[in-house]
Amino acid sequence: MARLILFNKPHGVLCQFTDRSTGPARATLSDFIDVPGVYPAGRLDRDSEGLLLLTDDGRLQARIADPQFKLPKTYLVQVEGDVSPASLDALRRGVRLNDGPTRPAEVEAIDPPELWPRDPPVRFRQSIPDHWLRLTIREGRNRQVRRMTAAVGLPTLRLVRWRIGDWKLEGVAPGAWREVESRPAQI
Repeated sequence: MARLILFNKPHGVLCQFTDRSTGPARATLSDFIDVPGVYPAGRLDRDSEGLLLLTDDGRLQARIADPQFKLPKTYLVQVEGDVSPASLDALRRGVRLNDGPTRPAEVEAIDPPELWPRDPPVRFRQSIPDHWLRLTIREGRNRQVRRMTAAVGLPTLRLVRWRIGDWKLEGVAPGAWREVESRPAQI
């Protein structure tokens, strides 16, 4: 049976096991996960947090990461500005980005979720309000959620991936991981 790991990637950690840059060393997956033969199924930007799935099964990895399977990915997104019905409707219809239109998203304004403190903390501007969204997409372009919220006038301050398909981050602390059973019905 395939190994499947749920990892809560902290802010600032690269979504790879080695840092190929020539600059100062940056945190990588190898600082947190010492399991041979597993690789990320998809990516999560260095400045994003939350659920990252890792597996030793190439076919499972492809099914999780490949947009053709339209596996839903849910994010908790802290945005800067006032969330209007028009901005939510635009996200629900899909927005035009520089690389083409997005698929429609599921989105709703939510109360601030109970999350761990981010390190470093999010910088706030006293004169501009911030709000939280729960946003689900079924594709995975580079920095897509950040670009989508920016396209409707709501720059992202904090981005936490909470769910991929049936797998949730619940109960996994930042920097921690747990192995779970991989079931074909989850994909």
